[in-house]
Amino acid sequence: MRNDMRALRQAKGQSQQDLGQALGVSRQTVNAIEQSRYDPSLPLAIRIARYFGTTVEGMFHVDGC
Repeated sequence: MRNDMRALRQAKGQSQQDLGQALGVSRQTVNAIEQSRYDPSLPLAIRIARYFGTTVEGMFHVDGC
């Protein structure tokens, strides 16, 4: 599943560490999500979307859709 997290994080001038602290997860988790190696749980996906002022559907894109 692709996502826009890296671009949105960089647009805010944040590091992965900064974003991880804001979301209550590790920098490694942020990195894994940005690299599409890890799909977040629904509660985390909702927190991410709300943090960036978008919807879960707007943040995460299922390949082929």
